[in-house]
Amino acid sequence: MSASVSARKAKRVLLGLIGFPIAHSATPAMQEAAARAAGFEAHYHLIEVEGAGRDDLAAMLEGVRRLGFSGINVTYPYKEAVVPLLDALSPEAAAMGAVNTITVADGRLTGHNTDASGFAAAYRKLGRRNEGRPVAIIGTGGVGKAIAFALAGCGVESLRLYDIERGQCEALAQALGTRTRIEITASATMAAEGVAGIVNGTPLGMAPNREMPLPAAALQPSHWVADSVYHPLWTPLLKAAQSIGATVMTGRELAIHQALDAFTLFTGAEASESAMSEAFDAVMAERAGERAA
Repeated sequence: MSASVSARKAKRVLLGLIGFPIAHSATPAMQEAAARAAGFEAHYHLIEVEGAGRDDLAAMLEGVRRLGFSGINVTYPYKEAVVPLLDALSPEAAAMGAVNTITVADGRLTGHNTDASGFAAAYRKLGRRNEGRPVAIIGTGGVGKAIAFALAGCGVESLRLYDIERGQCEALAQALGTRTRIEITASATMAAEGVAGIVNGTPLGMAPNREMPLPAAALQPSHWVADSVYHPLWTPLLKAAQSIGATVMTGRELAIHQALDAFTLFTGAEASESAMSEAFDAVMAERAGERAA
């Protein structure tokens, strides 16, 4: 019997998140709300560690293995660093070399990537047609990789990639193979020229940072613009895009959809989208009230 199934039968599941900074995360509220809706209890623990090296991560993962966790999420900046420390990877996580969800079963840690499946679901709901034009992804680290695989899986014919570390773009292009056409550009502005959509896969714009991943002048009303950041929900990038009439997608959609898929991997139970959405919105409303106070 897997750890997650036995935990659910005991009506309690232990989950967590490794990353930095994560005090703002809405994931604990979402996962715990989904568990209540499914008829059992979950405790979601934040494991916030700055500057963790390989040995630090290995020690944390060994704790996850031994302490009764059903699974954990992994976020910035450790989505790629944990990959070689796991016992197994899903085919998708292995292909992209990034993990945001780790399940524990029979003492084995298996890495998955629900950023990819979550962004694919959010992108399909956006309902935009690209008319053969490329989509730009700014930032090709852990979440940028997942978004690239998601868009390729959704039939996007061409991607433009930019990252301050060109080697990351080249590695992603190699990992994608023939799934889609790839162009690597020398600047974010160049990546945005003539595209249908732009996705921010960097942490730029995450509070307290107020930077944008590309100049506002690079945005066009014809663009759709998505952000992986949800703290704040309306990043400087999205505010600039909205102000010129571009279609925008906040980080809310990715946050909720990746969490839905992670919950099912952790517990074997179907997650309630309404319960997760309400929990996410409540967290964001509380934060807005704190800022206003």
